[in-house]
Amino acid sequence: MVVSGASLYAGAAVAVGLFESFSPFIVAWFRVAAAGIILLVLYRPKLRVFGGVAGRNAAIYGVMTMAMNMSFYQSLNHIPMGTAVAIEFLGPIVVAAWGSRVLRDWVALIFAALGVLVISGATWSDNAIGILWALTAGLFWAGYIVISSHIAADRENSRQSMAVGFSYAGLLALPVMWLMWPEDPGIPGITIIGLAAGLGLLSAAIPYGLDQVVLRMAGPSLFALLQAILPVVAAIIGAIALGQWLTPAEMIGIVLIMAAVALRRN
Repeated sequence: MVVSGASLYAGAAVAVGLFESFSPFIVAWFRVAAAGIILLVLYRPKLRVFGGVAGRNAAIYGVMTMAMNMSFYQSLNHIPMGTAVAIEFLGPIVVAAWGSRVLRDWVALIFAALGVLVISGATWSDNAIGILWALTAGLFWAGYIVISSHIAADRENSRQSMAVGFSYAGLLALPVMWLMWPEDPGIPGITIIGLAAGLGLLSAAIPYGLDQVVLRMAGPSLFALLQAILPVVAAIIGAIALGQWLTPAEMIGIVLIMAAVALRRN
């Protein structure tokens, strides 16, 4: 999960630099569509994965992932990355609570929720748009976890389903991206292709592939809570790559989140 988060938010740091030339929606589309191409080449999915129940689940997975990414990138356009991820994490908390059955799990979820609230450090008056986009991303993140558990359960075809899902999402969004494309992005075409490939690899192919492994090992409830590690990783990468340094309140939030992970795991 730590490796997944590091790859995910390294790619997000690259994406922030593209917002001057492209809409966050287009940058998020770069991420998912490029990952779809990369995974199609790597895994060469069978034709049967494109249709039937497998194809339907793959399409829902791809669309849910793209919607989550588009909402998240929109939030990054308004608030710091660590803050956006912290608020977004309310989605996985709901999934973890849904699958929880013992008191210790609920105590861990309370710690995680407190940590998210403290680390966010955002107020409605100053960052309402960014907060709303982050909350929307959290909603899609919850849906992503649920549908990912179905994808991961099919061990034989999970990676192929990822490739199919990202490809479906990229194709479905293509007409809209065409209409939103700027007249002069100010970046050479070959550079755009390289950046899109890098985003697809760092921010989608690697982390979402690792997510399937963790889901099979942990199940959707524990997976949701283990993702509490991600605000920590995002805050660190945001500080190093984007100069978004941690405040004392954010450090306290990180400690609370890590305590929740340790409590739920032991």
